Amino acid sequence: MVLRKDQIEASLQAEKKLIEDGKLKEDNPLDVSETFNKLCEACRRGDLKTCQQTITDGANINARDCFDYTPLILASLCGHFEVVALLLESGALCERDTFQGERCLYNALDDRIRNLLLSYDYSKSTDPLQPLASHITSLLTREHPQTSDILVAAAGESFRLHKFVLSARSPYFARKLSAAPDTTSWKLPSTISPQAFGIAIKYIYLGEIPSDVGGGPGTGFSEDEVLEGIDKISRQLEIVSLWDGILESGDRRLARQRRQDEVEKGRDQLRAWFSDHVLKHKLVIDTPNAGNVRWDCNNAVFADVLLKADEFEDIFEIESPLVEGPRRKELEARNGIPIGPTIQTSHSPSRSRKPRKSILFPVHRAVLIRSEYFLTMFASAFREAQPTEHLQIISIDCSPEVLEAVLNYLYTEKTDFPLDIAIDVLFASDLLLIEKLKMKAALVISTLGNGSMSQIPRRLDAAEASPSEPEEIDIYDVVRAGWLTRVPRLEEFGARYFAYRLESYIDEEEFAELVRESAQRIKGRQETDTIELLDDIRYYLSERFRLRFEDAGLEDMMEEEPTVPIDIDPNTDGKLADEEGVDVGSLPNGDATRGNMGSPSENMINNGTIRTLDGEMAGDELEGDAINYNLLLGKIDRLLDRLKLDA
Repeated sequence: MVLRKDQIEASLQAEKKLIEDGKLKEDNPLDVSETFNKLCEACRRGDLKTCQQTITDGANINARDCFDYTPLILASLCGHFEVVALLLESGALCERDTFQGERCLYNALDDRIRNLLLSYDYSKSTDPLQPLASHITSLLTREHPQTSDILVAAAGESFRLHKFVLSARSPYFARKLSAAPDTTSWKLPSTISPQAFGIAIKYIYLGEIPSDVGGGPGTGFSEDEVLEGIDKISRQLEIVSLWDGILESGDRRLARQRRQDEVEKGRDQLRAWFSDHVLKHKLVIDTPNAGNVRWDCNNAVFADVLLKADEFEDIFEIESPLVEGPRRKELEARNGIPIGPTIQTSHSPSRSRKPRKSILFPVHRAVLIRSEYFLTMFASAFREAQPTEHLQIISIDCSPEVLEAVLNYLYTEKTDFPLDIAIDVLFASDLLLIEKLKMKAALVISTLGNGSMSQIPRRLDAAEASPSEPEEIDIYDVVRAGWLTRVPRLEEFGARYFAYRLESYIDEEEFAELVRESAQRIKGRQETDTIELLDDIRYYLSERFRLRFEDAGLEDMMEEEPTVPIDIDPNTDGKLADEEGVDVGSLPNGDATRGNMGSPSENMINNGTIRTLDGEMAGDELEGDAINYNLLLGKIDRLLDRLKLDA
């Protein structure tokens, strides 16, 4: 036991020394920034929306505050399951056999959170860029569909590579290929061993650096010659960190950190290349003329396909001239895009609005096949998979803004996009069979869509009431999107959203139609079948009210029909006997406004008097909640009777 303790202390001291020397990063550095403090406070409160916003703003979710707490520890300690799930999905660390990891597990408020923490093993929670790295590495061995565009020969061996990857990751290749973009082959000097070049290429393609560099009998090169070749080629290709990784491959902790840093660096390089080449060279053109674009296969951005997305027709007010004359030559020179001579210009342009526009993105099949949709397309006998003289144009049924968000994910694993296009991204990723992006879109909707229902104010005096903010989402569209794309997260979110605001929706005809649609989703529905949407709403409605009573031991109040005696003093001209100055006739109505969190406790009036949803007076806040709960259940039953549904 003493030996074990000494070993642990020695390991901690060695780690501390590496951190002090700047060779090793601290897993949980101290962070006192305002953004991080805002994230920690949101984790304490369970404010899902603020957590998502601060993560999007770049807060380090694995840092610790001045009290030595990480956001994940705070969320698990305070019992906020949804916040814990969000942090884990965003890359928060919960590694067992480490101080912070064990502390997080031990302090989890309940078994539900503890089991969720245990389900996220180390590789799943710490390396959110792993899918991108794995795909880029797989391009080296993928034979079908064929996506390479340059062949490199080295001492009898050949490597099928991709110009855009080489250009993004190696400054040497960037200069060489920029000067000669039509290069299709390259031959290494005979003094460079294939093993050394193979390790360098695997490094460029975000693969792990092997501990055994190879060489020896039968290879034609000794191990020392291979190492010398790696040193030489890493300097020539300007990827010197490869040689540093070879030297430090024996230290597991340093090797793991270097691997994470290199993958993140590679993602940043691909992101910069995507922005400087794909986005900068996108072409905006009138939709009728989009099919006439002729983009040569040997182009400066090494693109091998064009993706087209159309703007909406009614977003322009006046028409601008079509590309013609000197402007057309300038555009061709800037983008390297030869536009076919068959484009016709109109001599009588509309003065009311511009013609519909299309955006063409020059992209790479090697990246697109991260989507099962494109993988099937390019690996089949479809027209899009056949070689052509010019780049083929493939239309995608979404807006250019949504397509750009999809491409950003495919090239960089980055999934940050605004709430106003989240549903469109959801449908686009469902169409293109990109499951992770679909789940991210659902996460954005359920966290940013006014969905933090745990932060409902307990009291809101009428004098302090302010107009409610407009809804950020159309909840009807969200629920239907969840059905169409088969995302349970959105169905559950929609039901909870309705339950916490039910008084605002229960009387709407669109809500009744949604209930009817939910009933019709069960094929061969029998009279005794339940309606899934209403079942979920009843569950969350119970959660909404019961959480108020559990701590007070008043759960039984919800099962009764309370009677509310109101003592009116006839000598006070309609005013409450024990609440002097409160005029019953001047009380505001009890309907919750749309967009409010909908807590019945918000139906407060001055001096603490409570009015229920049906306009009656309640003795106190708890009694008012019990009445409101039964009133809402009764409204659900009456809705079912009106729709002639038995559930």
